[in-house]
Amino acid sequence: MKEFQFKIDGKEYKTSVTELEGGITEVTVNGKAYKVEMEHKAAAKVAAPKPAAAKEAPTAPKAAAEAPAGGKKVVSPLPGSIIKVLVAEGQAVKKGDTLLTLESMKMENTVAAECDGTVTKVAVTAGQTVMQDDLLVVIG
Repeated sequence: MKEFQFKIDGKEYKTSVTELEGGITEVTVNGKAYKVEMEHKAAAKVAAPKPAAAKEAPTAPKAAAEAPAGGKKVVSPLPGSIIKVLVAEGQAVKKGDTLLTLESMKMENTVAAECDGTVTKVAVTAGQTVMQDDLLVVIG
């Protein structure tokens, strides 16, 4: 089950999405459950990255960069634009703390910490466009 919080025209919506069988998904919005027929598309397979050459010039970091060993990657739940980044590297966070605000389809979505820890990397900035599953923050 995935949970999301949306704010539309100032009104908050708490939602959860649970995948059922046969292409039917249960979507709960503010406590009311709906059965929704979903079209599932197969995800494209991505080849593992090749090791970098020893004398390769450094490049600018990408949003989908790898997390340091042992870090918990927080990725974008959907494509959109980063409105606000509310954390900084070195900042302690608790599970459920809001890390940033993401606008998608004219809706503001908060992205929350999935665990307690310290922010070891902030991979995005306000105004940046991200795709689904792009790296946003790493919590160590």
